[in-house]
Amino acid sequence: MELILASQSPYRKNLLRRLNIPFLVQSSHVDEAFLKKTLHGKSTQDLAMALSLAKASHVKSQYPKACVIGSDQLLFCNDKIYGKSGNNEKAKNQLLELQGKTHLLITAVTVLSPSSEKTWFVQAKMKLRQLDEVQIENYLQIDRPYDCAGSYKLELRGIGLFDSIDCPDWTSIEGLPLLSLSKELKKLNLGS
Repeated sequence: MELILASQSPYRKNLLRRLNIPFLVQSSHVDEAFLKKTLHGKSTQDLAMALSLAKASHVKSQYPKACVIGSDQLLFCNDKIYGKSGNNEKAKNQLLELQGKTHLLITAVTVLSPSSEKTWFVQAKMKLRQLDEVQIENYLQIDRPYDCAGSYKLELRGIGLFDSIDCPDWTSIEGLPLLSLSKELKKLNLGS
């Protein structure tokens, strides 16, 4: 059975490579902004799972005999959902808002095969330490995390921004929870 990652994310591609299973990459072309408006009022976890399912379903419709992985990641703090900043100014504002606070990073995954469908999420509870604007600007110039929810790259120098992290699977923070994903793929006879 062919395995397809419904994502153009370089982080997810690199993570999935670690499972040593051959796979293809296909963009889902899902309008996330539209779906977020449509699903307004859902919990952050339900919204992330709905987005991961939509991404996987779109690609699955094109490859019905394949096993498709979809994923989405949302950050929640103070009744607000944060996504990718896209640029330095927005990233700086995100980190200023998050610094000194605990937030939840939700990573949802959907696996669609010809015989099964499973969607779940992994939650990380994370606390950024107190930071000043100079520290934030210095960090942003080094890691340039504009394509990451929350504007940090934990796998690089972003780890130095945190006071505490509570998460059952650290790979979920990077974009794809490999511990639970590998178990699901083994059930489908994909992977070792």
